[in-house]
Amino acid sequence: MPESFDFGGEIVWRPTPEYIENANLTRFMRQHGISDFEELMRRSTEDVAWFTEAVLNFLDIRFYQPYTQVVDLSKGIQWPRWCVDGKMNIVHNCVDKYIGTPTEGQAAYIWEGEEGGTRTVTYGELYRLTNQAANALRELGLGKGDAIGIYMPMVPEIVPALLAIAKIGGIILPLFSGYGVEAVSMRLADADAKALFTADGVFRRGKPVNMKAVADEAAKRVPTLKHMIVVNRIGLEIPMQEGRDHWWDALVPRQAEEAPTEVTEAEDTLMVIYTSGTTGRPKGAVHTHCGFPIKGAQDMSFGTDLHPGEILYWMSDMGWMMGPWLVFGALILGGTFFIYDGAPDYPAPDRIWDMVERHKITTLGISPTLVRALIPKGDEHWQKHDLSSLRFFASTGEPWNPDPWMWLFEKVGGGRRPIINYSGGTEISGGIVMGNPILPLKPCAFSGPCPGIAADVFDENGQPVRNQVGELVIKAPWIGMTRGFWKDPQRYIETYWSRWENVWVHGDFAAIDEDGLWYILGRSDDTIKIAGKRLGPAEVESILVEHEEVMEAAAIGVPHEIKGSALVLFAVLKPGYEPSEDLRAELRRMVVEAMGKALAPKAILFVNDLPKTRNAKVMRRMIRAAYLGQDPGDTSALVNPEAVEEIRKAR
Repeated sequence: MPESFDFGGEIVWRPTPEYIENANLTRFMRQHGISDFEELMRRSTEDVAWFTEAVLNFLDIRFYQPYTQVVDLSKGIQWPRWCVDGKMNIVHNCVDKYIGTPTEGQAAYIWEGEEGGTRTVTYGELYRLTNQAANALRELGLGKGDAIGIYMPMVPEIVPALLAIAKIGGIILPLFSGYGVEAVSMRLADADAKALFTADGVFRRGKPVNMKAVADEAAKRVPTLKHMIVVNRIGLEIPMQEGRDHWWDALVPRQAEEAPTEVTEAEDTLMVIYTSGTTGRPKGAVHTHCGFPIKGAQDMSFGTDLHPGEILYWMSDMGWMMGPWLVFGALILGGTFFIYDGAPDYPAPDRIWDMVERHKITTLGISPTLVRALIPKGDEHWQKHDLSSLRFFASTGEPWNPDPWMWLFEKVGGGRRPIINYSGGTEISGGIVMGNPILPLKPCAFSGPCPGIAADVFDENGQPVRNQVGELVIKAPWIGMTRGFWKDPQRYIETYWSRWENVWVHGDFAAIDEDGLWYILGRSDDTIKIAGKRLGPAEVESILVEHEEVMEAAAIGVPHEIKGSALVLFAVLKPGYEPSEDLRAELRRMVVEAMGKALAPKAILFVNDLPKTRNAKVMRRMIRAAYLGQDPGDTSALVNPEAVEEIRKAR
């Protein structure tokens, strides 16, 4: 396979003694007599049971009944059983265990709405709210094993709703708040959902959007759905179906503030998170009480280094895995998280920096897409705010280009705050690779694999490669791995385990440089192979966004009878610039100079936007399908489906 990848990066950040000394990662390593990160990676991947137990103890995960075995691999690496015979409920570890301790009075989370309202909820208040919501669910006849959807904006009630489902032993179904009827109904029906949390509506850039209408239409298609609990978010006049619909304020606050937590098996299903497939119906990744939350908390602790008293804001919807990741991880660590219901640049481009200043946020999870959109707005928007509370930036969802990465690092961060890059997936329960506070960074890079993840990069023959692009793989099990796809175990095996024996093939294009830093270069099914040369979209896209007029770019490969594939590029221009043939020629020249004549683009098209999911992933497979006039597949996760149609017309 291998064309070498021009990493083009020097180390730009080295951890200070303060970062190293204060790191959770340092404390964990010292507890186990581990001298450096390399030794940690070796021990954590060669002895998975030792590492998993060490993490469970480090996170103070408490069991009602102890496990007899950390992991049972008798059914193969694809189907491990974790914490065998153990009984626990993750809600006990997120909330219950803090009652009667100093943590009870600390802030569990802070909420802000687009219109300006704020609310702080302590651990004690969250305990009582969760109990009331759990009692409300039980009053409706819901209990262990019942699937309950969450189709809500990021309102304060969403946190006790999430935890209450787990508290009664139910199955959480997180649904993106921007989904339409088809997407909501398909997921609820697939899981045989019995109830749904929703809201009357939501503000989107100051305009009211009716969510209940979507929920009502979806409910008509889900015969198992018997109850809908509705939060009054924006005061819309909405119909309520008698016997089925219940206002949150009429049902939950009147409940008792104490409620028993269901004693569940460690491997009981906690949550099913649906991800969009390239073809066919969405895949429901199954997660358990001792799986997803443990991996999420580990990554948050070792990577973003959250401590009690610190505030983590990761821009997310609860329907994307980073929503539950934020809640479970921060609560297990006894920290504080921030949620915001609104657009991060509304009513002005400084909204996000204003929130950092006012709430003294210490870690900000921000997408490369948002950074690219903020740059043209001008530096004055961040410069007028005191950002001294920030210790870390973090990002996930989409590969970086060097220029926006350096803008965030050097300008906003003053060259002092690391960008903790994070990449993995819903089926991973978090990261395969991640930055951390104790290792140096290059632009766009990851420090290395997450501890406990036996990651590697393979060539087409299944051999490890360095300084070359290849397939991102995992060679050993980890506690956060999905327990398969809901009702579809064979699809899970075909998706991840069918290429090489006992090797998880993640579907990402990756590389490791000579200094041991890692890079994710996009989905490997986005990989473009031209005349035998294989390249990742990010390589070409980075060239285009270096141009002062280009805000975003996407690269795809399309069939070519001689070369196999030809390169087609899409460019989104910054405000104030117009497409022209001169600009097209200039961009083409830049690509040829950087990549060679053999990789000259067949076409460069100017569009107003690129199709993206709410977590800012650019959906190149949909761009390619639209350009070729093919069915783009499941578009329900897109925030801007009109972008697909624009590409179809632009070809």
